[in-house]
Amino acid sequence: MKLNNLKNIPVALALVIGLVSCSSDDDAIVIEPPVAVDFSGTFSQEDQMGRPGINTVFSATPDIENNFNVTIPSQQGSTFQSLFETQLAGLHSAFGATYENNILGLDITTLTTVLASDVLQVAPGVPTTYFDGTNVLTGRNLTDDVIDVSLILLFGGQNGDRFNGQDLDGDGTPDLPILVTDGVSGAGETPLSTFPYLEPPHGS
Repeated sequence: MKLNNLKNIPVALALVIGLVSCSSDDDAIVIEPPVAVDFSGTFSQEDQMGRPGINTVFSATPDIENNFNVTIPSQQGSTFQSLFETQLAGLHSAFGATYENNILGLDITTLTTVLASDVLQVAPGVPTTYFDGTNVLTGRNLTDDVIDVSLILLFGGQNGDRFNGQDLDGDGTPDLPILVTDGVSGAGETPLSTFPYLEPPHGS
């Protein structure tokens, strides 16, 4: 399956045709003229998030995290793959385990090579999803639980549930932590069908 990389492209929301404002008279609507946007000067990249949570999990120090944010995707693999592999191995070692090929059959080097380039991939000919049980990293739906998918790929092992609070010795106490989910349910989330697609805020 051919995957096309979509690089992070800043969305210039500031290019608005006009600003609408209301005066103290509720019946009067004033249309302001278009606002000129000045793009002169020097700009710098501050952040990127092709795959949410990857930088947070893999960057062992704030310096690595900040450097990752300002490195263009074409240079990220060669710069960060080995650091990410070391970090992932260390996270497993902290729980007395070694990395086990994941549910996609990816070994630690292959997985960190894929994830070190922070781009969101898309495959136009198949369903768009982060992972739906069959298709993986073919895009992203608003209802995709990208954090759980990422955690399963990192810690789930061959069956996707390796670190799921198992009681290995049968003493009634979990011997492994729960690392394959963040525990946040997506139940009840219903994105709108029009931009910006976000449903109204939930009441407290």
